[in-house]
Amino acid sequence: MRNEVCQLLSDALVSLVYEGVLPDTLDTDVQVERSRGQEHGDFASNLAMVLAKRAGLKPRDLAEKICAALPATELLSRAEVAGPGFINLFLSPSSYQTLPGEIRLRGETYGTSNAGAGEKVMVEFVSANPTGPLHVGHGRGAAYGDALARVLRAAGYEAFSEYYINDAGRQMDILALSVWLRYLELCGEALPFPRSAYQGDYIFDIAATLHREDAAKYGTDVEALFTELPEEDDPMLDTLISREKVALGDDGFGRIHGLARDTLVEDIRSDLENFGVSYENWFSEQSLINSGAVGEAIASLKETEFLYERDGAWWFRSSDFGDEKDRVVLRANGNHTYFATDIAYHRDKILRGFSHVINIWGADHHGYIKRVKGSMSALGLDPEDLSVLLVQFAVLYRGGAKVSMSTRSGEFVTLRELRKEVGRDAARFFYALRKPDQHMDFDLDLAKSQSSDNPVYYVQYAHARICSVFRQLAEKNIDVDLAAADHSLLTEPREADLLQKLSRYPEVVESAAGAYEPHQVAYYLRELANDFHSYYNAHPFIAAEADLRLARLSLIDATRQVIANALELLGVTAPERM
Repeated sequence: MRNEVCQLLSDALVSLVYEGVLPDTLDTDVQVERSRGQEHGDFASNLAMVLAKRAGLKPRDLAEKICAALPATELLSRAEVAGPGFINLFLSPSSYQTLPGEIRLRGETYGTSNAGAGEKVMVEFVSANPTGPLHVGHGRGAAYGDALARVLRAAGYEAFSEYYINDAGRQMDILALSVWLRYLELCGEALPFPRSAYQGDYIFDIAATLHREDAAKYGTDVEALFTELPEEDDPMLDTLISREKVALGDDGFGRIHGLARDTLVEDIRSDLENFGVSYENWFSEQSLINSGAVGEAIASLKETEFLYERDGAWWFRSSDFGDEKDRVVLRANGNHTYFATDIAYHRDKILRGFSHVINIWGADHHGYIKRVKGSMSALGLDPEDLSVLLVQFAVLYRGGAKVSMSTRSGEFVTLRELRKEVGRDAARFFYALRKPDQHMDFDLDLAKSQSSDNPVYYVQYAHARICSVFRQLAEKNIDVDLAAADHSLLTEPREADLLQKLSRYPEVVESAAGAYEPHQVAYYLRELANDFHSYYNAHPFIAAEADLRLARLSLIDATRQVIANALELLGVTAPERM
């Protein structure tokens, strides 16, 4: 309804220009917002205050003229001037009473719009290194990123979701080393497993697969492998990795590296799909190296003043863009850094035709933003085409006590464990209830409870309750033709509240998309469920007189549809029974 109200105000301005009250050069965006209280109407606009100076009129005088110039319409019951020049607009009851029919006709498309005008946007999220299972922190990023992509699509954007697989570099080499050492243990070798290598049962699982499929093919002289190692963790690992590559050769190392990567990527993919998250593309970091894209990006930077050579290495002047220091992109030994592949990756995103790219990163990546945006500027790209949204970690509580670790991993609670304990719907809805950059305490007991205190249960129960009403009608052989409903009978205050809330849904979706805030949809759902439960408890449906019963059934069916549509945007199901 906001768009219709904006159009009425625009039409009024056109009339005033035609009458000579306003200059014909007047050009402004008409903005309205929902009023905070019913006494101030349904919508309010500061249009007169914005235009008064250019129009040469006092704000209140201009507001009076705008109100008088509003075209006759069944949408408005009246318009009033308030305060220094605000225009308060009151919608007619009939404007709301047409909503159930509109929602029934539009069905799953109610709430969608063309606000994004088909803009091609990429949402890249999770993108965890495939070096272990996803944990609850990744789950929060997954729930947020997927919901954001869904909301953007509903608002008319061409939103493309992507997972960036960090399958190149030192961390993957450490993973391959960790698997190989566990494999050697399965071959009967006794060895000191480095404390800074990857721990966890999943390493044993991959090593067991390798041993089962290739027997002792990749054995080695363990004593020689561990002879004269550096004492510090990082030099020790680098030495072991170097010796592993020599001992196994390219084919053997590639076999173990590939098995570890593929196993964990598939594990991550499965976890995310079971969490209701699927991607249009899984993009490999290694592909940037193999295709020459990294070399091309570095070559392009060398043509600018932002890349310089020092001590045999090539450095990016990220300090010119607000970073705390310059960063190496090409080491003296010829190896590129992770930052170099990230430069190439963001360049590739823009070259693929995305007008805007959204990265969803963990909050610990805050310091990385300036250097990435700086690299885009250095390459002649617009850094404003990149938005980086940060996600805080989630802290789990059970029985009022903080959950510190997982019995399986020994280090963190996995997303799989969370999903199995509280269910996908509860996990996703709870994640959606907070802005991603805010700290989050996740109450496991509350998420599993079946009470009105549990927000996801409260919302889903509203949907199931409505479905139950229609099942009861079928059991009583009561025919229901919702298209014949007379919605003018919906005159009770709680009916007006519910209708008003349903009318807001398209605005919520558009606002959530524009602000990258899918939590607005979760907030809205809680309010809508509250309005429905209050209505349900106060008024009869089946026992009402026939015409009134039909009108009320049409209203709650529209409510059911909107709840289902909104839950779908959050990746949460709308159960018919609970």
